[in-house]
Amino acid sequence: MPARITFTIGTPAGPRPTSLRYERRGAGEPLLLLHGIGHHWQAWEPVLDVLAAERDVIAVDLPGFGASDPLPEGCAYDLSTVGSVLGAFCEALGVERPHVAGNSLGGLLALQLAREKLVRSVTALSPAGFWSEGERRYAFATLRAMRGAARSLPVPVIDRLSRTAAGRTVLTSSIYARPGRRSPSAAYAETLALRGATGFRQTLAAGGSVTFREDVPGLPVTVAWGARDRLLLPRQGVRAKHTIPGARLVRLPGCGHVPMNDDPALVARVILDGSRG
Repeated sequence: MPARITFTIGTPAGPRPTSLRYERRGAGEPLLLLHGIGHHWQAWEPVLDVLAAERDVIAVDLPGFGASDPLPEGCAYDLSTVGSVLGAFCEALGVERPHVAGNSLGGLLALQLAREKLVRSVTALSPAGFWSEGERRYAFATLRAMRGAARSLPVPVIDRLSRTAAGRTVLTSSIYARPGRRSPSAAYAETLALRGATGFRQTLAAGGSVTFREDVPGLPVTVAWGARDRLLLPRQGVRAKHTIPGARLVRLPGCGHVPMNDDPALVARVILDGSRG
């Protein structure tokens, strides 16, 4: 069952409490899972039990998403701030230098934690930050359109759409290559998560000037990209490899931007292999 933990973070106004929701399963070396913008920890549900067979898996709702609190007033939703919150979250749980896997925004945050030497290894699935300016504008426009649609559709309509494969395609085809495979309950819940994400606007605004340009030496890094990613195009993976020359670059055939549901077995294997380095 999901749990909640409250801890103190530094803010411009001084120390303030914040609370994050998370799911924890399994045993072994710790593995922190970070979802993308507008999503929630349940994005990892298709791979959680496989990962938990070998790892102490912690899937967290990022600040301002899912059931986690928004950041305290005055805090920016930038990489440094959210990275510090995640570091404090791990400390509150008694977890020291976990492996980390992240998707999209979560992949960028995973690389930020690696840059700050807070983790043992990184697996970044279609991470943000390796875009050209045109690609960034396209991705942000798509995300805003997805958010606008989720907020404009009445909840009963979202419920009805989620009950058919065609409806799930309408709701989620921007991020899944095989949206019909998503369960009705999952498609409904994640559309509501996007609709209600209090940190969406601030996170998107903070990402407008972000480009990841630094190597991450001394840590095992895997960058994996869905071959059918229509949000962050697969060619961005080549840029990631140029930026992080020591990274292992993996292609995920048949997978979209959020690959965990498109091919759970492949994604779980990539994450476990990446956390054995």
